[in-house]
Amino acid sequence: MDQTASILLVEDDATIAEGLVAALEHERFDVRHELSAEAGLDALREQAVDLVISDIMLPGQDGLAFLRLVKQEYTGLPVILLTARTEEIDRVMGLEMGADDYVTKPFSVREVIARVKARLRDRTSDRHTPDTFKFGNVRVDLRRRILWKDNEETRLTTHEAGTLAYLITHRGRDVSRDELLENVWGYKAAITTRTVDNQILKLRKKIEDVPAQPRHILTVHGTGYRFEV
Repeated sequence: MDQTASILLVEDDATIAEGLVAALEHERFDVRHELSAEAGLDALREQAVDLVISDIMLPGQDGLAFLRLVKQEYTGLPVILLTARTEEIDRVMGLEMGADDYVTKPFSVREVIARVKARLRDRTSDRHTPDTFKFGNVRVDLRRRILWKDNEETRLTTHEAGTLAYLITHRGRDVSRDELLENVWGYKAAITTRTVDNQILKLRKKIEDVPAQPRHILTVHGTGYRFEV
């Protein structure tokens, strides 16, 4: 991942913005900060960036409207939303409108940095990862994060889609939890967490006929998981 990647931050809360800018610059990112959606759009027209971080609650045009315009004008540009809202409908709306990730306030700066690194890694990930893939009675559109099982449609979260994409790309070989943490979440391998196991449980419920007896996402005891078609 390019540590000199350029990031646009659109946030009107001075305290939050100051902390994020300092943390991102410490990680050697080039950061431009704007206070409104309108200023953010002007910034994008002036300078190419690799990722956008935007608050939802902005003065004037809100972050969801800003997100819609960014996705229309800058296809493939990753956007991470920040918001104090906790209702599920707000998260769903943002993701359905194309947000690549969603962080709810209050958050740790470390979490945001990890999400940024993961989304940038997604953008430059293995080109052999297919946009769509079919196995058994399942068909998945990884780019749109939609899965069909027996023709019944289910939406995947960003991390579910990222986990499944990584396993599919490396199908047939053992993938460790640390490898998934680093390549899907952006965390360093030294972090200990059951995040991966919980994500696998959720994925199995969506793709396996009998989740407790999986055919596709297999457990490799002492290591992690392996994807089989």
